[in-house]
Amino acid sequence: MMKYLVGETSSGTAVFAVKGENAVNLTALNPAIGADLMAMVQSPELIESVADKIADAPQVAVSSITPALPIANPGTIICLGLNYTDHIKEGGYDIPDYPALFMRGKNSIMAAGAPLVRPNCSDKLDYEAELMFIVGKGGRHISEADALLHVFGYTVFNDGSVRDYQRKTHQWTPGKNFDNTGAIGPIVVTPDEVPAGAAGLKIESRVGSEILQSSNTANMIWSVAQTIATISEYTTLEPGDLIAMGTPPGVGHAKKPSPRWLKPGEVVDIEIEGIGICSNPIVDEVKA
Repeated sequence: MMKYLVGETSSGTAVFAVKGENAVNLTALNPAIGADLMAMVQSPELIESVADKIADAPQVAVSSITPALPIANPGTIICLGLNYTDHIKEGGYDIPDYPALFMRGKNSIMAAGAPLVRPNCSDKLDYEAELMFIVGKGGRHISEADALLHVFGYTVFNDGSVRDYQRKTHQWTPGKNFDNTGAIGPIVVTPDEVPAGAAGLKIESRVGSEILQSSNTANMIWSVAQTIATISEYTTLEPGDLIAMGTPPGVGHAKKPSPRWLKPGEVVDIEIEGIGICSNPIVDEVKA
């Protein structure tokens, strides 16, 4: 059982094992672990090389670590769009019989703690609390029964969406790919830290004391295992790919009597029980 945090200190970027409020620098114990989780995703046995050293290793405060992306250069980032029934209804969509899938580019994602950028061209920046997982063992035509063996770990994702641009076209790509709108992390938990498929976990988004979304991952229409099986029908999943599992009801564009957009100066928190909190300040885009 392990909670990982990729982050930066005065000694550089490293992989840490989190133990409560403190963390151990695993990269310092074995440089082969590297500066993000990719080496461990590709070679899970690396954790065994430092397992007997963690208990006696020096510790640093988690609060002193600046989070970085868990996977610095993910290959493919695939997101589910409509995976909670009540969210589908609030958006005015029909309940699909196949998941709504879209992709994000690398420039659209950033680490927990980093500024989430409201673009100059729109004030309709929305939040979406989501479970995300990192693919461990890759493959094609993965069965649902075997699918969870292909998960390296689970983390938290804020699928920040620019709604007017999302609705300019039947394809959601523009609204889901503005630079620095998709926040990931900071904690990655191994599958044995949570229930199978990370089901049954409370998932919530907040700004201060204002609760925006509150649901449970048990309410997902497609489970993690079903999602892996579905996606691997059409593409080969690779180690380090990121897959986001959709958001529950309560998003800003559906709030009544008027939408609730994120504003500069606010801090949005996404929390998933047993995993952690992804917290990001909202800022306006700075013109070049």
